[in-house]
Amino acid sequence: MPELTGRKTEKQILLNALHSKRSELVVVYGRRRIGKTFLVREVYKNKINIELIGVRKASLKDQLKNFHLKLSVKDKNVPMPLDWQEAFHYLEHYLNKVKSNKKKIIFIDEFPWLDTRKSKFLPAFEYFWNSYVSSKDDIVVVICGSAASYMIQKIINDRGGLHNRITEKIRLSPFNLFETENFFKSQKVKLTRFDIVQVYMALGGIPFYLEKVLPGESVPQMLDRLCFSTNGFLRTEFSNVFTALFDQHDNHEKIIRQLAIVKKGLTRKEILKKSKTNTGGRLTKTLKELEESGFIEKYSPYSGKKNSLYRLSDEYSMFYLKYIENTKPSNAGIWMKLQAQQSYKIWSGFTFETICIKHVEQIKEALKITGIETKHGSWLDKKSSKQGAQIDLIIDRSDNVINLCEMKFYNTTYTIDKKYANEIVNKQNAFINSSKTQKSVFITFITSYGLKNNKYKQQYVQNELT
Repeated sequence: MPELTGRKTEKQILLNALHSKRSELVVVYGRRRIGKTFLVREVYKNKINIELIGVRKASLKDQLKNFHLKLSVKDKNVPMPLDWQEAFHYLEHYLNKVKSNKKKIIFIDEFPWLDTRKSKFLPAFEYFWNSYVSSKDDIVVVICGSAASYMIQKIINDRGGLHNRITEKIRLSPFNLFETENFFKSQKVKLTRFDIVQVYMALGGIPFYLEKVLPGESVPQMLDRLCFSTNGFLRTEFSNVFTALFDQHDNHEKIIRQLAIVKKGLTRKEILKKSKTNTGGRLTKTLKELEESGFIEKYSPYSGKKNSLYRLSDEYSMFYLKYIENTKPSNAGIWMKLQAQQSYKIWSGFTFETICIKHVEQIKEALKITGIETKHGSWLDKKSSKQGAQIDLIIDRSDNVINLCEMKFYNTTYTIDKKYANEIVNKQNAFINSSKTQKSVFITFITSYGLKNNKYKQQYVQNELT
């Protein structure tokens, strides 16, 4: 069983709920395989009084039976409930009998799956919270679910019985690179940072996927086993993810596929046209769910114009659509062949850019500007776009400096030659002319192994990060 890696903020929220002077309703949500259940169980280890787990597509009768079995372990005389209102009444009765000077913890996992059609589960839970728990000061209720559509619409953005009742919200995100490195250390997986980035490009920071990486395997061996062998775990995960997370998941998958084609991102209007979504309202809902689940990110152009871009930010989806889906399974070392192709260099370069943009806070820390007010975005000068006047990450600082970030994924030190140096100068000049900025504009490189120390680096580069 892996140890709890990272999650310091989330862990503190759960611990604070134990020590507050009121009852707490904590909602934990996030995509499938992200580690929601593991987080709650690890932080509240041996402290949970009742844990109830919803079963997907189970009948009301079976869900109630599971509830009864769980509660009867604590209270042998509890009758079998006929409905959820009665079930929560029995839960109240049990809680009243628990004598403790510590808070009582109720953990309801896969909450959406309990709310089956005509079950009246949600109204019964709302009544349980509003009439019983909220009048106490010694109960923590944690509700958790992977079904993003349900959790966002009916819990997070609810305007009914749970409106303003949630006391804490935890949106669990994938591990960042630092957390991924620490996770591998805890698993005794020894990889270089370059290899960790390669794994991250394919699997992202999803803990359940990262658990599948075995000590002693090279990156090609691991990817062949998980993604390209006949029984590879990640061969079928893509469709399973969307089916489990979203109602009308076909719409979500269509948008993901369109964003995978246009790597620099699409506007809302372009997505509506390309995905052939019937209504703007449905598109708004779908985009919000994908964003909240960490599959896409919304980027504001540096110019501040309204046409924000949506960009695919889930590494596994990118890798699946580019490589896994279109490759027949085999045990013949597929990844080494795919990695040798020119298309991989282009794809890995783009994916590395996406990862860097997701780590903008870490980039600011490395630049030692965390105490400085900043805004960041992407920039495209359409007049100069033929000359490549596009910058994927700009950090505009209140200390009169703007960082134009160039991101290069390379298996050795990166060399700036004369041609590329001219491109950089053209970008810089186009940006200064277009933005009319009076600030100092610094060229900042983020690379795998640094830059070769030549005259072009010395002349044009102000910051270098690895």
